[in-house]
Amino acid sequence: MMRFLSTIPLSRTALAVCALLVTALPGAASALAGEFTVTDGKAAAEISEVSRIYIDGVLAATIRLDDHTPEKTIRVTTPVGRVEHTYTLCGEITIRTPEGRVETHEVNSDGTLHNPDGHHFYALGSDNFTEFFLQDPDDLDAAEHHPGQSNVCATPVS
Repeated sequence: MMRFLSTIPLSRTALAVCALLVTALPGAASALAGEFTVTDGKAAAEISEVSRIYIDGVLAATIRLDDHTPEKTIRVTTPVGRVEHTYTLCGEITIRTPEGRVETHEVNSDGTLHNPDGHHFYALGSDNFTEFFLQDPDDLDAAEHHPGQSNVCATPVS
């Protein structure tokens, strides 16, 4: 009878590393199926912005914008086997009104991303900084905004 392992001089450590690689790498490679990017930029009327982006209920990023960081782009990885993803935008935007008053508006909205892998979305606001959503200007059907406020965002306390 042949004994394959006994003829190769491998230490126990080398065998353990080989076993770890054989079992860990296939799972790691298939854990993430794709990615997309999101850019958030500070509007001219904004003083500052802090927003959190959740994908499928999991925090993907926190973006802080001010005069020193007027724009930021993040990469979001998506789990294997899914082409529809929910998103939630939460946070606060502080603006200066044309009259000179400072106002803070809550970022609080939901939507759905349709097959977002490879897309580049922009975080946008409308209706005097009351509606917030993601949009890919090259494919308007890639993101769907659900008007109104999200039930996910907690009210800021400070």
